Amino acid sequence: MSTDSVITHVVAALAVVIALSHAAGTLARRLGQPPVVGQLFAGIALGPSLLGLLPGQVYEHLFPPQIQPVLTSLAQVALVFFLFAVGYELDLGMLRHQKAVTSVSLSGFALPMLLGAGIVLLLPGSFSAVNDGRPVDATFVLYMAVALSITAVPVLASIIKDQGLSGTRPGTIAMASAGVIDALSWPVLAVVLVGDAHGSARSWAVRIALLLVHVLVMLLVVRPLLVWWTNRPGLSAAHRVPVAVTVALASAWATNALGLHVIFGALLAGVVMPRLPDGSPDERLLRPLQDIGGLLLPMFFAISGMAVVLDGLHASDLLILAVIVLAAVVGKVGAGALSARGARQPWRDSLLIGVLLNTRGLTELIVLNVGLQAGVIGPRLYALLVVMALLTTAATGPLIRLLRRPGTGAEPPGIRDVRTGAGTGAGAGAGAGAGAEPVSDPAPAPAP
Repeated sequence: MSTDSVITHVVAALAVVIALSHAAGTLARRLGQPPVVGQLFAGIALGPSLLGLLPGQVYEHLFPPQIQPVLTSLAQVALVFFLFAVGYELDLGMLRHQKAVTSVSLSGFALPMLLGAGIVLLLPGSFSAVNDGRPVDATFVLYMAVALSITAVPVLASIIKDQGLSGTRPGTIAMASAGVIDALSWPVLAVVLVGDAHGSARSWAVRIALLLVHVLVMLLVVRPLLVWWTNRPGLSAAHRVPVAVTVALASAWATNALGLHVIFGALLAGVVMPRLPDGSPDERLLRPLQDIGGLLLPMFFAISGMAVVLDGLHASDLLILAVIVLAAVVGKVGAGALSARGARQPWRDSLLIGVLLNTRGLTELIVLNVGLQAGVIGPRLYALLVVMALLTTAATGPLIRLLRRPGTGAEPPGIRDVRTGAGTGAGAGAGAGAGAEPVSDPAPAPAP
């Protein structure tokens, strides 16, 4: 295929993917679901499982193998900008001010990891079979633990806003805890990828050392330079954005060259990027990167959906899917609810926090794509985990509405406001959390 032909196919594929993803996301929102659910379904529909079934080789003509590297590259660039924004907005300082956030974060991270590892160790033969015969080693066990511990911060922010939970105690605690949980999960995923590296112990040690050098350079050299640069008088957003993009791409290149993934470098770049004097992200810098990433993210959903080959699943895989979904739901909802209740939150608020933490969505897809590219998981297990991510994310909205129905035990929409401690609606006084501390609103997460 000539260069002109590749460009023609890429442009056509972009038009189809962006249009269909936007339409599916809009439909999902009208149905009370976050757009990521519809966008992922659009990606699956564009893949071999559905589009590939049409006569005339429509799938092969629209997405020929020659353009797959280009589409994948665009998807990775979108992830760099998206994860940079996530890292830039991450604020772990909230742990110092809210006891419930600390409790919910640690339990919402540890219990799902234990259940993820536990189901693999209890059913090693079944997981090896569904993973195309790959060994059930320490790398795989740890990866499954991480896959069940993730909460999707951007999708969660969208759900909290759509469900009217912004500024409420459960919404704020869940949002803050999700950010901490993901911050704990990314380093563990990095360990999984490094541990899966082929080669001698010496090469593994060299990679670890180089990774630590990269982190130190970013913290001790790049960050001070960025602080100096951003504090220059008269510096406009037109100058800030190119510098941020350069740092994000360079850091992503470094971690990818070390055999990890671009997402780790992008996250690190976002973390070291200086904030405003009051500690909040600079919207003049954040908004353009969110817009660029948001425009290209449909390509990531398309690539993720195309990798889901439903006709490759076996009837016996449904049992493993049920086990995975059960462990995922129990781990998140149970850990979130019990730990919040232990921090003296009302039962209604505690259950809402657990349900909110069960949202996976986009962030889970990133973890699954990393595992698939690294060869830790195969297509069959990847498809099952994608279905798990869809089910847990799609269930969040209906469960929230069920918990907030009048007559089910506590205040309906009047969950206590975290800024005033007063109820925000009818029956607000019924569910006051004794001794609960006020917290501040977390910074808004980038839109999926």
